[in-house]
Amino acid sequence: MKMIVVVDMQNDFIDGSLGTKEAQEMLPRLKEKLGREKAELVFTMDTHGEDYLSTQEGKNLPVKHCIKGTEGWEIAQELREFKEKARAIVEKPAFGSMNLIKVLSDADEVEFVGLCTDICVISNALLVKAAYPEMPVSVDSSCCAGVTPASHKNALEAMKMCQIKVK
Repeated sequence: MKMIVVVDMQNDFIDGSLGTKEAQEMLPRLKEKLGREKAELVFTMDTHGEDYLSTQEGKNLPVKHCIKGTEGWEIAQELREFKEKARAIVEKPAFGSMNLIKVLSDADEVEFVGLCTDICVISNALLVKAAYPEMPVSVDSSCCAGVTPASHKNALEAMKMCQIKVK
């Protein structure tokens, strides 16, 4: 069975503390895609606590975001109908998620979409490719956005080199 992993489509990454114009522009394309695809959905959610700024990530990126229970942590309103139907919702305190690997254990194919291409999308796509080297892994570049357009493109090129199909 094909599974689509919707990575961190949370308010803080779209129009909140770490939002970008590219993420906002991509959201309608992603909603349309999820409405037409016949695949199981898995959502990931970047999840931090109030102590975020004292963590290693917080020291390197000192912008509070995705604090559990806040509006910024929530999945974008436009995608909540899909979240309700998802096979799993994986909260993750780091870029990549070992729990996601377990959720995908019976997939035949995995496609990644979401935010940010150059941080969490690439981290999780590479983890899945390492855990399941014979499973086809892809990323829909039109339904992803990076921190910057240049870093988005660089991440896509890196994934191609690791035999992740970029659509």
